[in-house]
Amino acid sequence: MSAVKVLISDKMSNRAEEIFKHRGVEVDFCPNMSIEELQSKISNYDGLAIRSSTIVTPEIISAAKNLKVIGRAGIGTDNIDKTAATHAGIVVMNTPFVNAITTAEHTIAMMFALSRHIPQANASTHAGKWEKSSFMGQELYSKTLGIIGCGNIGEIVANRALGLQMRVVAHDPFMTDEQAKAIGIEKVDIDELLSRADYITLHTPATEKTKGMVNADFLKNTKKGAFLINCARGALVIEEDLKEALDNQHIAGVALDVYAEEPATNNILFGHERVICTPHLGASTAEAQENVAVQVAEQIADYLLTGAVQNALNMPSVSAKDAPKLRPYMKLSEQLGGLIGQIAQSAIKSVNITYEGSVSALNVKPLSAVLLAGLLRPILDGVNIVNAPARAADRGIDISETFKETTANFQSLIRIDVTTENHTYTASGTLFGGELPRVVNIDGVPVEAELTENMLFIRNLDKPGLIGALGNVLGDAGVNVASFRLGRIPNKDQAIALVSIDEPISAETLTTINTLPQIKRAHILSF
Repeated sequence: MSAVKVLISDKMSNRAEEIFKHRGVEVDFCPNMSIEELQSKISNYDGLAIRSSTIVTPEIISAAKNLKVIGRAGIGTDNIDKTAATHAGIVVMNTPFVNAITTAEHTIAMMFALSRHIPQANASTHAGKWEKSSFMGQELYSKTLGIIGCGNIGEIVANRALGLQMRVVAHDPFMTDEQAKAIGIEKVDIDELLSRADYITLHTPATEKTKGMVNADFLKNTKKGAFLINCARGALVIEEDLKEALDNQHIAGVALDVYAEEPATNNILFGHERVICTPHLGASTAEAQENVAVQVAEQIADYLLTGAVQNALNMPSVSAKDAPKLRPYMKLSEQLGGLIGQIAQSAIKSVNITYEGSVSALNVKPLSAVLLAGLLRPILDGVNIVNAPARAADRGIDISETFKETTANFQSLIRIDVTTENHTYTASGTLFGGELPRVVNIDGVPVEAELTENMLFIRNLDKPGLIGALGNVLGDAGVNVASFRLGRIPNKDQAIALVSIDEPISAETLTTINTLPQIKRAHILSF
């Protein structure tokens, strides 16, 4: 087995290299690479660790023939083409929690700086002036802070603001009233927040819905004399509209750590007397720099060495604790999908996956993804657990999941129902001894079988002579039978056979098998 290799293409703490080497992963540290250099070298690596400087384009992903994971040391992944990565089957992960305290503290620091004119007063005093009366500030005590986006960072900001005895209101469509109450804040709609808040701080990602949200209409609806802080994403703000709101004195002051274009060496807001600017320092503490490097290295190594997935943005996460529990179910799920994928005869319209018994209590999202990968792999190239849901969506396949706490005959059961243009196929499977995948039903016919590397799946008439006739054909072809599993529904002439063979059979042998009078249809299977 070849060594696992990771490239670190941005500057980060040397702790990342140390962790990779300690885990037995080969690592190259090559910061400041050009896009062309990265594109020429990336095919040599299984993992890529980056910060914000590396831009992972579709061209780089296309060249990354062996790449399995991209890890962003930090929160924002705007510099990664996640759609291209997903379709290439590459996991994209970040470290969303490590920088939370550091960024939240910077937000609070910016709020203090705005309230007390600290940068301006510092510059004036260094210049030998004593302009005490020019820098009259205001207290944060009893003021209202409006937080837009109350996730990890927003919640920490809220906690710190409550400690300063501020009133805190928040707008976040993903936060429930109960969550807001537990934090000690008030959940409000955006219009109420803008009308009430003395200070507004942004903590949302830059998505198609949020980009440019701070525009002329947004600013017009704010309380006159409000302050705005943005330590999240520069794309959230239309800077020309913000300058106009500052110039007409509707907005009292602004503190910015992020900008529409970075590095920001020239900006329409630079030099404005009521704007405080810092060069994207939200995560710039010694603690945060080391922590993100450690976290991204651990996450990449975990995925490449054990299959554990943490903080993935384009596939379900699987913790190191859950990975061993899920592993046998992952194999079973992939086999069930592969079974139907190899026998389905027309375009797939919908898939329902039912989890019964103890498996229903697990994190089944990875199981569904790997089942879809098994289902689609016979008809699509390059499908894996990462891109299978997206590839299914591209083909208009409707995916659903059903859960049952109990099952009739087994401790746990996974069932797949696949509807195509002209038929519905079903297959069910379980684990024997909690570890060994077994198929127990196909299209309503009970059968117990292990799925092996080379197999035949046969729909046959429930009449004597099948085993002898099939054995003769396989014997003439020099193919040895390893196991022969039969299932039937008595008196309905519905029967199936799963035959494990020691080697693949030729197309000519399959044609001969399909001419046998006892056989309705035979398929070659491979697992």
